[in-house]
Amino acid sequence: MSRGEQRRERTVDVLVVGTGPAGLAAATRLAAQGAGTVEAVEREQEPGGIPRHSPHRGFGPRHRPLDGPSYARRLVDAAVAAGAVLRTSATVTDWAGPLTLDLTTPAGLERVTARAVVLATGARERPRSARLIPGDRPDGVLTTGELQQSVHRHGHRTGHRAVVVGSEPVALTAVRTLRGSGTQVVALVTDRAHGPLQSPRHRVPVVTGTTVAELTGRGRLTGVRLLGPDGVLRLVACDTVVLTGDWIPDHELARHGGVPLDPATRGPAVDTALRTARHGVFAAGNLLRGAEPAATAAEEGRHAAAAVLRYLGAGASWPAAGPPIRCGPPLLRITPNLVTASDPPPPQGRFLLRTTERLPRAVLLVEQDGRPLDRQPLPRTAVPDRAIHLRSYWLSEVDPDGGPVRISVMSDTRQPATAEPPILAL
Repeated sequence: MSRGEQRRERTVDVLVVGTGPAGLAAATRLAAQGAGTVEAVEREQEPGGIPRHSPHRGFGPRHRPLDGPSYARRLVDAAVAAGAVLRTSATVTDWAGPLTLDLTTPAGLERVTARAVVLATGARERPRSARLIPGDRPDGVLTTGELQQSVHRHGHRTGHRAVVVGSEPVALTAVRTLRGSGTQVVALVTDRAHGPLQSPRHRVPVVTGTTVAELTGRGRLTGVRLLGPDGVLRLVACDTVVLTGDWIPDHELARHGGVPLDPATRGPAVDTALRTARHGVFAAGNLLRGAEPAATAAEEGRHAAAAVLRYLGAGASWPAAGPPIRCGPPLLRITPNLVTASDPPPPQGRFLLRTTERLPRAVLLVEQDGRPLDRQPLPRTAVPDRAIHLRSYWLSEVDPDGGPVRISVMSDTRQPATAEPPILAL
């Protein structure tokens, strides 16, 4: 703070950090159901999150899907109509107390103290630097988010020939965006055995089991060198490469606040009420684990809001967290990932898991300290980059003083395997 600059101090009942689907849904329910003064802050110039830059349809109700900008506007309008205050261009810089946050806004510096805080800061794609791809730093290397903003917000054409890297559904979003802007997509590259499921109208050449070994070109990208499963390097000429997926929670604020992170998700560890280990702090949406659909994030926002209302109405009690929930390979992660005694079920009564492998005829096994709690056959083949649902019937069987709850997989060819990483307090 510069000399003589005053920091304005204010109080609110609930402060929501982030105005993507989770934050807006939480703010709407909180304001509509009498939580008091509800304020949602956003560092960008407009609220709405990632859907603002996603013009394809598929958001909102299945029977009447919306494009991303329309869905975002609907969430914003609902929050404002409910009485929530939305503040944009407001960056939370740090914690100044247990439930006090420092903000930088166009009007100056602020310090806001709340009775409860909901963290809904979302997720982001790993940039090229985090993926450790060798080569110079030429123009033309983008993430999906950067591509969407360049094309849909600024009306730019990114290039003439593009390679898309990724296996998640967002890779096909990048393909559609590139083609819509007049760019030829020459290949979709993935290190997986299978690429994302494609519709007939969006077919693109898929190169599987392959990684990007090097970017070529100075000033502007001229090509990508691909390393295939046969160990041979091949150069593909292109002036654009889009690195999609590989989502990571935007967890810096949570870390600065001493909120313990789950080692598998890298997001805040939360119980089924979406409470963190920090008194009065909740977390919801893709901050919890990276990308799930916007509707899932919004449902978690509403679920967290219900928990906040109970918390405010109960005189600010905060139970101690119970056993963690751990996944064994090939399961990648699970949310929520803590069990607290007498808590309600998780959002929509189910846990969300991901797998690193294709799992036909799989059965999910739930146990604690060697004691079986449940056994759930999956209704269809589980595949990477798609959520697996685990129903929460077994929660009442958990010993709150026992060891970790373990989720493993069994099929015709697989024996259960478990892992036990610790919760990280970073």
